[in-house]
Amino acid sequence: MSRPLPPLDYREKRVATDAGVWSARYRRLTLGLILITLGPAFEGLAVATILPKVVADLGGLSFYGWAFSAYMLATFVGIILAGSEADRRGPVLPFIAGVVLFVLGLILAGAASSMLMLVLSRGVQGFGAGLLASVAFVCVGWGYPEAVKPRMLAVLSSAWVVPGLVGPALAGIVADLAGWRWVFLGLVPVLPLATGLALPALRQLTPAVTSGSFDARRLVAAVGLVIGTAMTLTGLQMGSLLAAVLVLMGLALGIPSLQRLLPPGTLRAKEGLPAAIATLGFLNMAFFGGEAFLPLTLISIRGQSLFVAGVALTAATLTWTAGAWVQAQLAPRRGRRLLVMSGLTLLVFGLAGIASVLIVGIPVVVAPVAWGVAGLGMGLAYSTLNLVVLETAPADQQGSASSSMQLSSVLGSALGTGLGGVIVGLVAVAGGRPGSGILTVDILVIVVVGLAMLTALGLPGRPVQGIVESESPVL
Repeated sequence: MSRPLPPLDYREKRVATDAGVWSARYRRLTLGLILITLGPAFEGLAVATILPKVVADLGGLSFYGWAFSAYMLATFVGIILAGSEADRRGPVLPFIAGVVLFVLGLILAGAASSMLMLVLSRGVQGFGAGLLASVAFVCVGWGYPEAVKPRMLAVLSSAWVVPGLVGPALAGIVADLAGWRWVFLGLVPVLPLATGLALPALRQLTPAVTSGSFDARRLVAAVGLVIGTAMTLTGLQMGSLLAAVLVLMGLALGIPSLQRLLPPGTLRAKEGLPAAIATLGFLNMAFFGGEAFLPLTLISIRGQSLFVAGVALTAATLTWTAGAWVQAQLAPRRGRRLLVMSGLTLLVFGLAGIASVLIVGIPVVVAPVAWGVAGLGMGLAYSTLNLVVLETAPADQQGSASSSMQLSSVLGSALGTGLGGVIVGLVAVAGGRPGSGILTVDILVIVVVGLAMLTALGLPGRPVQGIVESESPVL
């Protein structure tokens, strides 16, 4: 039996920059991070595909957007807890808790008897997924040399390839043949098996410098953000004086909480790390706000099957991965701002393309092509923004920086899907056509991409010096 490798100290991450992510030193850590990513990847892609069928079975179209938002809102708390705990004692405990909660959420979703119960189960899943996501990016920050990080971010994006290839389409087939409940229950055995493989690598990864005692104020702020966001989204769905009160109270609670959780200057898109985190929020709001209603467009408006909707989602997953690998190749030579702007431009074309599918005369094949273009833009922009965060965060605050990065991403996704659900729901209540509501959402998210371009002006215009001087690492 070979002698175990010593713990991966983040102070060693500038050493051996010629080693690749699959070299002997990093192989087990790389495999562990991929396994952490796979479960939520399968589930996330599957839910977007089958949700129209779930609503047809359980009713509750008004909860459509909440099936996404509850997941993302609960992820906030998981992200904050995992980042703080990883900075203090390492990633093992938040990883185990994340697996347990995610599996519990799958079981509850498979047994759901109403859309409200499904929404609650999605919240449990989101809490677990938040823990797992934060652990993954903390490990990238600690465990790899600077020159290897772009490749590792691309590898994590590649972990979505198998779920992207088979997840949406398989979810549609399972839902048609065995029922949508088995889309959730079928994943239950996977994560416990993956845990046994991932834990040995995570135990080797310990912080050389701790961030001190647990910061309870960040947890309180995270809960405040969840409650404030939920109140705001709920109020927007109501048409009374109480609605205005809820929105105002939600904003009054949520905005100060968000300020405490994100680095100073984020809401002003201050140059550097704050600008990257602000741009991540807008980027995710635009992409996932558009994606959430793409299956509804294809199934309810254009009369297509779950399989066709799954193919459209799969196209974006594959091109997202391709964009991440393009980022890995260009990162040593191109400025971060140029890469992100290029990705945002591609996203605009993709969003305009799926909006055009609402027109009956436009061929349905435009949907997977357009969403593939959007996915390419996301892979390029998202991976580059993650890289900026990891490059600029202090070594002993990788957990907090990763939490802020994930928090901005998830908040943007929650607002995109939540506000989209509000718009579609209000149009339905007013007796309008569903297509009108979806078109409004598509226009809104294109405007959000414009905001992302403004905040991206604060990103570095040149390659990071430490990356440029290193030779391009092998896999």
